[in-house]
Amino acid sequence: MNKPLNEYPRPQFRRESYHSLNGWWDFEISKKSDIPTSFNNKILVPYSIETPCANLKDEDGNSLEPHILLPDEFLFYHLSLDIPLDFEIKDKTIIHFTAVDQICNVFLNGELVLHHVGGFLPFDVDISSYLQDRKVDIVLRVIDLSDTSYHSRGKQKLKRGGIWYTPQSGIYLPVWMESVSDGYIKEIKMTPDIDEGVLYILVLSDYKESTITFGDKDIKIENNKEYKLKIDNPILWSPENPYLYPIIISNPNDRVESYFAMRKFSTIKDENGHMRLALNNKPYFMKGVLDQGYYQDSSLTPRNDEDYINDIKTMKELGYNTLRKHIKIESLRWYYHCDKIGMIVWQDFINGGEDYSFKTIAFPLIFNKHHSDTNYKKFSRMNEKGRKEAIQEFKDIVHYLYNVPSIGLWTIFNEGWGQFDSKKIYQLMKEIDSTRIYDHASGWHDQGISETKSLHVYFKKVKMPKDKEIKGRSVILSECGGYHLKVEGHTFSDKTFGYKKLKDSVALENEYIKFMNRDILPNIPKGLSAFIYTELSDVEDEHNGWLTYDRKVLKVDKKKIKAVNDLASY
Repeated sequence: MNKPLNEYPRPQFRRESYHSLNGWWDFEISKKSDIPTSFNNKILVPYSIETPCANLKDEDGNSLEPHILLPDEFLFYHLSLDIPLDFEIKDKTIIHFTAVDQICNVFLNGELVLHHVGGFLPFDVDISSYLQDRKVDIVLRVIDLSDTSYHSRGKQKLKRGGIWYTPQSGIYLPVWMESVSDGYIKEIKMTPDIDEGVLYILVLSDYKESTITFGDKDIKIENNKEYKLKIDNPILWSPENPYLYPIIISNPNDRVESYFAMRKFSTIKDENGHMRLALNNKPYFMKGVLDQGYYQDSSLTPRNDEDYINDIKTMKELGYNTLRKHIKIESLRWYYHCDKIGMIVWQDFINGGEDYSFKTIAFPLIFNKHHSDTNYKKFSRMNEKGRKEAIQEFKDIVHYLYNVPSIGLWTIFNEGWGQFDSKKIYQLMKEIDSTRIYDHASGWHDQGISETKSLHVYFKKVKMPKDKEIKGRSVILSECGGYHLKVEGHTFSDKTFGYKKLKDSVALENEYIKFMNRDILPNIPKGLSAFIYTELSDVEDEHNGWLTYDRKVLKVDKKKIKAVNDLASY
């Protein structure tokens, strides 16, 4: 456990150069911003200080309790990095931070080299000029304002409870190092087009040319210019046949292994005039679960790679083909497993903004009342800097995950949490990525745009909206169900939250089958194109998961749930 989550962190952009920096780091918590003169405590990276898996220890090796970082506290990390002799140092040696929540300053040998805002996206630092005899001193200074600021925060809240969870701070996804030569391959962008039978590929590099190795061919291409790679008789990716094409991009200075898939996500009109979600130019009913990516002893961080794999496989065994990754960006390994196992991903953007109005974010569940999201006050988006920061983060999310084959839909806003200017943002996102479907307002505060009319229905029977509300879009039930079964001995706390309490597994199975027969199956011929059931696992007080929070109990019989899910199709 000294090197947790040690698997290669970027499967779609893989180099031979790799060294994990997960493991024991020094840490201190202070009310002062000055770097501490000494570090006496240890933390197991990449688990955050709020979690048991961080295994906090004092200078004598005694265990410390997890600590919730407050907005007026500074969290410092320290690592005296001594690069092992078997790691080849080239022109640039880069340290990658997959996620550090929320605002981070990086110091090398006491000098500030980077300031990063945002707890959900990666950043990196070039340590080359700071290396002395293969050594460098690294300090991170982190503050986490959680829900007291306008920054993106997801579902973290200092006063946790219900659907809001314990905040996490600092490093919570892998830290790793690689070394590259000048002229290295900086980035690749891959866009499949099944209609043309080609892959558009853009290689960014200071070197003039690259070689694409595809099948038994080596193809010379010009860098920084899009190339059209012909794919003969393409094998189309789907959950039923998750075929991935291997590809290598190289030049004299670098070599990157990658993969892509030939697939297309779109909406098309069926023979009855209903707009349907489509995969590979055919109507495809997407049935999925809400996946928040939380784990009992490690929260936003998986305990191991098997956590990712088991969650995806279990949901597929229950008869689902879609996961809605809810208000979280995962490690690239999670998306890789979805690509490989065959699971469509609906990827949420991250919510931010000031304190939310209960009337704005909760009343529409009952009263179905929508508001214009140009009213910044109503949607807690008065801060102009916060709005600009959010838009940039949305762009960065799409850029970061653009190549992932399994992502079929972007969710821009959820239930009015910090929603604003969705018409403008939707248009901007479509310019950046026109290859996916969009849900601009999941649940409510629909602005009449994007490819989907998105509903959240709890407590009551699902009714299809009227044509004037649909406006020629696909109707998706992007949250529903949420049935509650608390399994004693497998809970986070004594508190409990869910939408309908049930006494045992049989009752949960029967309630779900009833829900499918009443709310889902009859509405598919009427135009329903997808549903997302709440949820994959319990999370803290929530007990509406198929799995318990610790993943030790699946609450239902797989065969019974799969049998009824299999009926949901066109």
